[in-house]
Amino acid sequence: MIPGRRTLLIGLGAGALAGRATAAPPLLTATEIVRRAHVAAGGAAWMRPRTLIMNGQGVFFPKGDQASRIAVPDYKMWRVYPAQSTDAHAANGMVRIDAKFADGRTYFQTAFDGVDTYDQTGKRPAAQASREWSENFGFGIIRFALDAGFTLDRLPDDSADGRAMHVIRVNDPQGSKTLFGIDSRDHQILWLGFATPRGWHERRYSNFYRRRGVSFTQPGLVRLYYDGVKQNEITWTDYQVNEPIDPAMFRL
Repeated sequence: MIPGRRTLLIGLGAGALAGRATAAPPLLTATEIVRRAHVAAGGAAWMRPRTLIMNGQGVFFPKGDQASRIAVPDYKMWRVYPAQSTDAHAANGMVRIDAKFADGRTYFQTAFDGVDTYDQTGKRPAAQASREWSENFGFGIIRFALDAGFTLDRLPDDSADGRAMHVIRVNDPQGSKTLFGIDSRDHQILWLGFATPRGWHERRYSNFYRRRGVSFTQPGLVRLYYDGVKQNEITWTDYQVNEPIDPAMFRL
């Protein structure tokens, strides 16, 4: 039986209604995704902290294979944050990291006092230090990604550790490009990627937590990779935000 014109119109109308009912919601913009990530991380307190002190443990793979595994049970970081940043991969603020074995021996130390870089042997050559910092600085730029002079791109969605994520590219005023993966449900920052002289650098963040009464989300596990090979993983067990730090701490 050939349906009549009225039947066809009714069917077409029902199809149009069904199409409208099942249409995908509008895509979130890159700006809105970053804004939600800021809120999930702790809002203004997380975006502009003054200092951060962290304690944890590290596991390192200096030769990029399992046989070279080194466990470091005492791993600490002190950080003084900059008020502004326009270059994701340039050293800024102040930072110090101490990695020590259980018997007190030093695996490594590194520090930046805002001008000079140090390790356990003393002051480092400026050019070498700048290259090394450029291979490690990058995460903090998302705190400034909504500031004037930055642009954002929404890249194809992906996943990390089984969690669906939106991928955002942050283009800073100095021309650096940094990719962030942001959980599509709770908007935690799960992943980071950027090009370095050493190769493609990625970090994966998980096991998020907050200290009681503190609006600051901290990943409890951070894993670092170069060209797909894991180089180290850090387990952060505690942190303090906005505690005073003596500037002398950053000159070894």
